[in-house]
Amino acid sequence: MSAYVLVAEDDEKQAELIRRYLVHAGYAVTVVHDGPTALDMAAHRPPDLLVLDWMLPGLDGLEICRRIRATGDMPLLMLTARSTEDDLLLGLDMGADDYMTKPFRPRELVARVRTLLRRTRQRERTADVLLEAGPLTVAPDRHEVSVNGRPVNCTPSEFRLLSTLVAAPERVFTRAQLLHCIADHGRAVTERTVDMHVVNLRKKIEISPRRPELLLTVHGVGYKLSRGRRDV
Repeated sequence: MSAYVLVAEDDEKQAELIRRYLVHAGYAVTVVHDGPTALDMAAHRPPDLLVLDWMLPGLDGLEICRRIRATGDMPLLMLTARSTEDDLLLGLDMGADDYMTKPFRPRELVARVRTLLRRTRQRERTADVLLEAGPLTVAPDRHEVSVNGRPVNCTPSEFRLLSTLVAAPERVFTRAQLLHCIADHGRAVTERTVDMHVVNLRKKIEISPRRPELLLTVHGVGYKLSRGRRDV
């Protein structure tokens, strides 16, 4: 059965171009042109992946992303004409799995969609295992994180970064290695993206984010996850 992709893009010519390439690649596709309709469609017929334009009428892409992330982990590819690093970080912080700036090559968009869907299928096939380091527990198949039993809500990119670290406690990862685990296709982003995710994760898993005991900086190298225990 082909994967179902919802495309939310207000530029009708752009939307039709995306639709044609995705259909040619074998996907079932629905196109909508405004924010409220996109949110309604995502709720009533959840797609396997959402291609979401940032600047939609009625409700912008960031707000849609925020609302979807409050209830689930649907794969989400953000499209935007904004190209600054701060815009990229904002989109990722709101929960986008991937990010493409306009203009883009339709064939690259199809490749990004294929990659995100493959990640989802791999996660669904993962055995029901738990990854643990000190008080931190990660359930890859259920996309769940907890600290001393307290649930922690992570964006998909934060979850992938944390899963990489918790799978190898005390191992030091460079920023480049961690960036590779959350981004594909050689996007023009810097390692500050990793720093942004680390800052957000520390707010969620540390007692004192300014004095972290779990997610540690290894100066001049990168980051590691400590096995050290602590109370909440």
